[in-house]
Amino acid sequence: MAQVSKNSRTQSNTQVFHCTCGGEIKMRSVFSGGKLRNVAECEKCNRRERKPSDFH
Repeated sequence: MAQVSKNSRTQSNTQVFHCTCGGEIKMRSVFSGGKLRNVAECEKCNRRERKPSDFH
């Protein structure tokens, strides 16, 4: 089996936090405006913030 270079590997990381509404907060990477941005989004109330600590 051939080795894959470290630069060609893709990763999909999802961290789970809890919102004050009781829903799960997931970190997502969004490509917008020509830049890759990390966005925290609550699945229950559909609220989006820059980081999970902004929900408290």
